[in-house]
Amino acid sequence: MPLLIPLIAAVLQIFGMRHVPIQRWLGGIAVIANVGVAVWIVISVRMEGIQTLAMGGWAAPYGIVFVADMFAALLVLTTSILGAVCLFYAFASIGEEREKHHFYPFFQFLLVGVYGSFLTGDLFNLFVCFEVMLVSSYALIVLGGTKRQLQVTLKYILINIVSSSLFVASMAYLYAAVGTLNMAHLSQRVSEAGQDGILGVIAFLFLIVFGLKAGLFLFFWLPGSYAAPPSVITAIFAGLLTKVGLYAIIRTFTLIFYHDTGFLYTLIGWMGIASMVLGVIGAVAYRDVNKILVYNIVAGVGLIAFGLATANSAGIEGAIFYMLHDMIVKALLFLLAGIMIAALGTTELKHMSGLIKRYPFTGWMFFITGLALAGVPPLSGFVGKLLIVQGGMERGWYTMTIISLLASLLMLYSVMRIFMLAFWGKDRPLIDDRAAFQDSPEVKREVYHEWSPFRPRRLIGASSVLFAFVILIGLGAGWIETFVAQATDVLIDPTLYIQAVLKE
Repeated sequence: MPLLIPLIAAVLQIFGMRHVPIQRWLGGIAVIANVGVAVWIVISVRMEGIQTLAMGGWAAPYGIVFVADMFAALLVLTTSILGAVCLFYAFASIGEEREKHHFYPFFQFLLVGVYGSFLTGDLFNLFVCFEVMLVSSYALIVLGGTKRQLQVTLKYILINIVSSSLFVASMAYLYAAVGTLNMAHLSQRVSEAGQDGILGVIAFLFLIVFGLKAGLFLFFWLPGSYAAPPSVITAIFAGLLTKVGLYAIIRTFTLIFYHDTGFLYTLIGWMGIASMVLGVIGAVAYRDVNKILVYNIVAGVGLIAFGLATANSAGIEGAIFYMLHDMIVKALLFLLAGIMIAALGTTELKHMSGLIKRYPFTGWMFFITGLALAGVPPLSGFVGKLLIVQGGMERGWYTMTIISLLASLLMLYSVMRIFMLAFWGKDRPLIDDRAAFQDSPEVKREVYHEWSPFRPRRLIGASSVLFAFVILIGLGAGWIETFVAQATDVLIDPTLYIQAVLKE
């Protein structure tokens, strides 16, 4: 159902391409329905254990199977919430031109790819879902046709074509070595053959492939690509696309290639630390709101990877908890930044100030979300970050753990700098003050024309839903931790997944 609902909605929206209100209604119904479906899946997994669906009645490992353990179910639920909020935000911000040129069908197809990636139990099907997601993202990133979008789209497509080609080659090597692509069956075969020699090389290739897609160390393509499209598109990219790559790394290296916790896991740990350090350096160095937040995406990816690399229960539990938090917080920061950019018509901090008087609720939402990003208690990021630190200490990685804490402080500094410079200081002409705005030499005209008529109340209303989740996750961390612990159990003990899929 999580795949089927947005797929049907997208097809119907294509047939109704000349009727934007119909596309909106179809999209709204689809995302709300999927939130309900996702809640039902989480409850089912909680009460009955791992859920499986053999497509066409062909049992694993011969047919394609969909698998919902608690890790996948929580990601599907978070994706559903993000998708719903971002779609309603888009209603008020994306603009009529983009709506007429298939924004809504591409948005739904993107969700199909994300849901499929989280739920599939087959490695080749994971590749297919990746491509559905990526093809949709190609369209969304270029939709609008501004010069900057066209420039970055070429690089974005090229990098993903290369990584997808390497993905196919890696699968071919793996299939040649063990004769299957079903994930549960792969786990058994790799365990029998041992992860030495050629399988160790194949595992490294998969790390490169998924690292490229997640922006883990190999993130050179990400800052320009994510800073180009409108804020709502960047928000959905920040919340979902890199997390699909991270999910693939976590699933692959806890289910299939989990035997070598020495070299490969240490490599993942150092890649995570490098991503954190380089990410916060970029966030501190830039004076552009979008660029600062994009580099914080890189730092967050690094922290989650570091949690996985600890290879213990605390670290992996922290990685899952922080990943759920990071999906919501990163998307929310970009939605709030979108309001700021729409109000002042620029992304450059040197041309932003005085917003706190006109949009106080937006300002304080941004402030509290920045604290959550850094893991300040009792907000949503605290528990996940604490568990990752605990996992790092248990692994004996004291230096790396201290570096991760220092990186978190710099993440906080970079976001607080946006808050101080954009919301405080002298008043500036806003976009709704047309006469003063048009005469201002400081305005980036390209950003101004990216927006439909500015509707701040609707944008703030959509953003406040995610903000409520930031607060609720922090306050309800103990209750949510029971779900995360159930997800961790499956990642720590792959036999639970194998038995559920292969019915052994």
